[in-house]
Amino acid sequence: MEDPVAEIPRVIRLLTQSQPSEQRATIEKYFTPSASFVHPFCRTGSFEGSRWLIWCIYRWYKIMSPRIDLNINAVVYDEKNLTLYVNMDQVFRIWLIPFYNAPVSLVTVLKLVRYPPLPPQPSYSTPVNPNEQNRSLHRTSPSEKPLYYIQSQNDLYQVNEFVKFVSQFGVLSGLLLLYQFVATALCVLGATILWPVSWVEQNVVGGNGEKSIVEAAKG
Repeated sequence: MEDPVAEIPRVIRLLTQSQPSEQRATIEKYFTPSASFVHPFCRTGSFEGSRWLIWCIYRWYKIMSPRIDLNINAVVYDEKNLTLYVNMDQVFRIWLIPFYNAPVSLVTVLKLVRYPPLPPQPSYSTPVNPNEQNRSLHRTSPSEKPLYYIQSQNDLYQVNEFVKFVSQFGVLSGLLLLYQFVATALCVLGATILWPVSWVEQNVVGGNGEKSIVEAAKG
């Protein structure tokens, strides 16, 4: 990719909505040979040739759900750390299971690598203008226009989202929602009953445990 933010929506659609040959070509074009993939239900690890496992995962994904409805809501690029964050909604259907429907939201974290990489930062014997130094580091010739490849993909789902894959009609999602509200009520109860702990932290110990109880007692 020359422009990760502009190109990644098309790459994702090719991975999830294209024909088998085009899907494989997309993986071979945009993923490094040692790319890794992490999902709540599977992972590949990273080693030479691990990209083939990613192709198998995407192929099985399309075999199970030949039609994927997908909407990309936002793309954020952390250029310093070469990381893309993609928020999206998708509807996953398994054609062998009547009425199966899993509308889920997720954030995909894509770690990128740059080719050619930036040159190492030179050492300067005399002070230099930081702006000029930064420009020199990013200067590339037309024949060396940088390209970005996916080194790792990590699909992040809230628990109430990924249980939709294994539970129909919102049964597990409903139980999880109830559990979350109960947990919130317990948080309120604990904060109310144990308010003296907060008073000690505020007036004696200090925030973030700046002093231990023993140190506070010694003054």
